[in-house]
Amino acid sequence: MHNKAKKAVMNVKEVSKYLDIHPQTVYKYTRVGKIPGFKIGDDWRFHTASIEKWIKEKEAYNFKKNNRRGA
Repeated sequence: MHNKAKKAVMNVKEVSKYLDIHPQTVYKYTRVGKIPGFKIGDDWRFHTASIEKWIKEKEAYNFKKNNRRGA
């Protein structure tokens, strides 16, 4: 999100770009509950704050997981 005000809600294409993953991966992760999202009609939407929180949770989980291996 370069030089733009941060959007409160993103679509699949925007989340795909934000996470640097393929749009089909966003659909797949959302369908199985890996990424927090909600539907409006047939279209998925994502609260930017929820995506950022999800990223932080994944980082914390991976950090703890990696530190247990070295212990």
